Amino acid sequence: MAIDKVREYFKKYGIEDRIMEFTESTATVELAAKAANCEPKRIAKSLSFIVDDSPIIVVTAGDAKVDNRKFKSFFKTKAKMIKTDEVYDLIGHDIGGVCPFAVNKGVTVYLDESLKRFDTVFPACGSSNSAIELSILELEQYSNYKEWVDVCKNWQ
Repeated sequence: MAIDKVREYFKKYGIEDRIMEFTESTATVELAAKAANCEPKRIAKSLSFIVDDSPIIVVTAGDAKVDNRKFKSFFKTKAKMIKTDEVYDLIGHDIGGVCPFAVNKGVTVYLDESLKRFDTVFPACGSSNSAIELSILELEQYSNYKEWVDVCKNWQ
């Protein structure tokens, strides 16, 4: 299971015990917020795209929506989400548990500006019933992100 990959990945940082596993699903922003007892906008959702034939993840705030114009301006291509049946093979996690941790080799992670307004956020941990609360600095460190991007709307 992908959550086991994330737990193993977090062991090198000594934070594997901070993973929260829930009896209920956290596969959507609303479900994750309810389980984590936080506002939906503080859920760090990981969206997977194909850019130049390579998989990427853009981690955004729960209330943010991808702005196609901004996405195309930054990545120089149209926003093309990875097909549901290809996400696991390309990213290393199933839909509902996609996160920027313990991803497949060759996956580039970007963090969206919509997250910077929070002290802590709640990304998934590889399963559809998990999350971890991380500061923005911790998210930067553990996600091995490439850079901050501004590709979302509806959150300001």
